[in-house]
Formats: sequence, structure tokens, C-alpha cells
Amino acid sequence: MMNSVIVILGPTCSGKTELAISLSSKINSEIISADSRQVYKFLTIGTAKPTIEQFKKVKHHFIDELLPNEKFNADIFSKKANILISEIQKRNKTPIVVGGSGLYIKALIDGLDIPVDSDPEIRKNLMIKRKLFGNQYLHDELKKIDPITAKKLLPQNWKRIIRALEVFYLTQKPISQFSSKRKTNKYNFIQYGLLWSREKLYERINQRVDEMIKNGLVEETQKILNLGFDKNLNSLNTVGYKEIIEFLEGKISLEKAIYLIKRNTRRFAKKQMTWFRKDERITWLDAEKNSTEKLTDLIIRDLYERKN
Repeated sequence: MMNSVIVILGPTCSGKTELAISLSSKINSEIISADSRQVYKFLTIGTAKPTIEQFKKVKHHFIDELLPNEKFNADIFSKKANILISEIQKRNKTPIVVGGSGLYIKALIDGLDIPVDSDPEIRKNLMIKRKLFGNQYLHDELKKIDPITAKKLLPQNWKRIIRALEVFYLTQKPISQFSSKRKTNKYNFIQYGLLWSREKLYERINQRVDEMIKNGLVEETQKILNLGFDKNLNSLNTVGYKEIIEFLEGKISLEKAIYLIKRNTRRFAKKQMTWFRKDERITWLDAEKNSTEKLTDLIIRDLYERKN
């Protein structure tokens, strides 16, 4: 299994961190976080980072490495994670990739058709253009920079037109120039997904949000803003922080903010599962009926059977 990389994935609040820590106690490993927000310093409570005790048990990567205003996306993650995997394996350890960011995991395993995420500021400006001038205006703009893509799209396909324009402004390359070929991977990725009933997962989400508020999410958000970080940063355009920012600005009550965080987190979890279910390579484990210890044993047994 020297060339193997274990991936533990699933929706938010599914117990990925606990399982990864448990598994790391059984095999010589290091953890690579595939979370688009845990990589940022100061965003701790709202991203449910591992505890200090968990950090002490196993070495983690891509947690608390960047300031909230620094750039990080799936393409950057993929490139750095590939290097890191090689280094971990040279230390005779097994990399365990843990996270709920489906795009990051896809980028690592399969590569990206387009190596950039969405940019909120560019997208906002394009949406303003659409509102002011209409779909045809955006379609005409696309014709000038990428006639190949424009020819394939009708003006009413405005979402795809906006994405094509966004990619061009981020990369200075037409979206039609990016390859859609899946990369050949030198690692053997073994993916395990954590499965919960919707009702139980939503219950866990609601409980976690209550704990985040109790543990100081409001104070943490205020501290980040006090440090001078812009509320419009992509890192702060995150469920939990964006609702609390609205509360701090006096736009909504704390009760409303908590309600929205719970609702938006549930919606996010649903989107995560929709994404992951498309990948037939994932081995799903029933996290609702099995303890963390039992799930660990199931993975160890499966890895042994794959080896033999």
C-alpha cells in the first residue's frame, strides 16, 4: 500500500476529522486537509478545525497556513498536495486526505478541466452588467474574447456565459482552450465516504451551530474584522461568518443569524452529498450505525483485503 492515498470525505458534520484521527492511530500517517477554509488563520470556530489535542496526535497540513486575504483554490491545493503526498510517502507514511470540498478532492484525484475557482468580485460585476444591459450584451462580450464558446451558447445561457467570461478574466485564456481530459494519476486513491440519514445529519448540524455560537463564533468574527480583513473576502464568504457579519452590522438579529447558519449549512451539506454521489469509486460507510472505532476497523480490514 506504499503508493496508496486514503481519502475520507463526506458532508459537513459527518465525523471526518474524528475518523481520520482514529485511523492515524492505527497506521503511520499524516493528514492533508482538503477544506477550502480551514487553511486560513483566525477562521477556527466557524470552520470546525481540529482541536489542539487532535493536532498533537498526528501531523496536519493545509490548516492555519494562510491569512484570510491570501489566494487559495482547488488548483493551488492540487499542485501543493501532490508534492506533499510524495514527501509523506518518502517518510514511509500513508497520506490521509480529509475534507468535504468536493472540488478540491476532484482536482487532486482527476485534475481540473479549468484550473480556477469562481471569483466573487468578478462574478458580482458580471451580474451587474447583466442586470443593466441584458444577456445579449454579455454574449457579445464573449464573442470578442472567445468566439468558439460564444458560438455554442445562446444568450439565454447566461450562467455559462458568465462562467466563460470569468475564466477569461482570471486566466487570460478562453475557456475553450482548456482540456477536458482526465489526468493520469500516479497514486492509488482509496476513497471512503461517511453516510448519514438526512434527519440525523441535520440534527448534528444544528447542534454544531449551537456549539459554535456558545464557543465564541460572534467574537471570533468580530476579531477578524478588527484585524482589518475586508468582509467581502472570499474566505469570509462562508456559511457562519457571512451571517454573523450581517448581525454585527445590525442588519439581522442574532437569532436570525443562527437560524440562517443552520439552514445554509444544511443546504450546503445537501450539495456536498449530491456532488459525492456522482463518484462511483467511493466506498460508503454507515457512520450512523457504526462508532468511530468500528469505522476505523472497517477501513483497516478493507485496506488489508485490497493489499492481499
